[in-house]
Amino acid sequence: MPAEWVVKLPKGLSLKESMVYGTAGFTAALSLHKLEMNGLKKTVGEVLVTGATGGVGSLAVAILSKAGYQVTASTGKKDREKYLKKLGAYKVIDRNEVNDLSNKALLAKKWDAAIDTVGGNILATVIRQLKYGSSIAACGLTLSNSLTTTVYPYILRGVNLLGIASAETPMELRLLLWNKLADEWKPEMLNQIYSECSLEDLNEKINLILEGKITGRVLVKI
Repeated sequence: MPAEWVVKLPKGLSLKESMVYGTAGFTAALSLHKLEMNGLKKTVGEVLVTGATGGVGSLAVAILSKAGYQVTASTGKKDREKYLKKLGAYKVIDRNEVNDLSNKALLAKKWDAAIDTVGGNILATVIRQLKYGSSIAACGLTLSNSLTTTVYPYILRGVNLLGIASAETPMELRLLLWNKLADEWKPEMLNQIYSECSLEDLNEKINLILEGKITGRVLVKI
């Protein structure tokens, strides 16, 4: 294992909890950190999370809520509204509300910030719905790896598209974020975000993930 990848387990976090977070939790934390570095404050209105029942999405909802933000969760799984509200979502909306097909350069202003885990037209829609000076952290592509948009949201509303790449995060920032995840950003509902499976059952779980039928994280019990 390269030494620059290894982070000592912070106080307040068990080994199991660190794996419930995993890369997904770290990515969600890095997304929130970047949003705050670009002006996000707890006094704002709604912060949107797309793909909210996935691993990154579920943890983003929970971490944002724990950090004191009002979270709107977008999902295609209507039967998971109760789950998302348990994690701290203030409101749950259908993903079609952020999947505009009109090709308008700008849409009505809705969001003070967003974390997007899906990409594609949903990311393009949310960019066009951001309020003036707001930011969106892009960290996933479960819908698509493409992005078709115009420069208008950037030059008329001053919005920011923030790329989230966790793999090469400097150690100083890694330590900061893991300590936040162990303390002030640690959700009370962390134990509600995962299910366990054996190594032998993992292929079945992977197929369910690819079909969009898994909620939260899957923890492999060796």
